[in-house]
Amino acid sequence: MGSMRVKLSDDRRRDLVQSFQSFCRAEFDDDISELKAERILDYFVERLGPPVYNQAIRDAHGFLQEKLQDLEGEFYEPEAD
Repeated sequence: MGSMRVKLSDDRRRDLVQSFQSFCRAEFDDDISELKAERILDYFVERLGPPVYNQAIRDAHGFLQEKLQDLEGEFYEPEAD
């Protein structure tokens, strides 16, 4: 498998790790370590990143196709014979 296109910036990664730690503390009364939170984040980015990324690409493609069809119907000028 090639390099995954879904990448997190250092700042985004740090924010997500802290957010996940807060979530675990609030929801499960569990203080997980930074390392554990990072490993869980890595797992979910690896497993969920590609399908979510691919769905976003499909959604964007469909949206653009729809707009291009609207453009043709809205602005097409018939040519004289």
